[in-house]
Amino acid sequence: MSEPHSNEGAGAEEGTAARGLDGLVPHLPESDVPVRLHDALLARGETVAAAESLTAGLFCATLATVPGASATLRGGVVVYATELKTALAGVPAELLAEHGPVSPETAGALADGVRERCGATWGVGLTGVAGPDPVDGHGPGRVYLGISGRGRTDVVELDLPGDRAAVRAGTVTTAMEALLARLG
Repeated sequence: MSEPHSNEGAGAEEGTAARGLDGLVPHLPESDVPVRLHDALLARGETVAAAESLTAGLFCATLATVPGASATLRGGVVVYATELKTALAGVPAELLAEHGPVSPETAGALADGVRERCGATWGVGLTGVAGPDPVDGHGPGRVYLGISGRGRTDVVELDLPGDRAAVRAGTVTTAMEALLARLG
């Protein structure tokens, strides 16, 4: 955790504002997983892109906390709305109509689509239910994560415990660990 900024010589109002905003300063995650993922991708000269639904950009934001992330993070799309999964990530509308937005098929298609559209070595597709309410028969914590690259797409099904924040954070960490495992 960072120390509050010193405002020596600043007016009292400025110092108060700086202290009041200190909690908003981004910090590296407690886990070293983003650093390990970045280092592994960098060592191979590879990149990643993510299509995120339930995590709403948290995967990309977490990887971007690592200094030098621009060498490995190509980009991402937040596809919270179902129709954007087709428009931005290239998920076939027929697939969504048949399987729904929260499905292993959708996670795989998100990963494939974002990898291709962003020109990345690896694609990550994240969809699921953060809670507190069920969606399309899936309870809170049901997550599907797709990893696309090296000629294949894998999908992992998760049932994560906790509130919305815990499910979203757990999804990001698990997705990074899954990609690390695929890197070998």
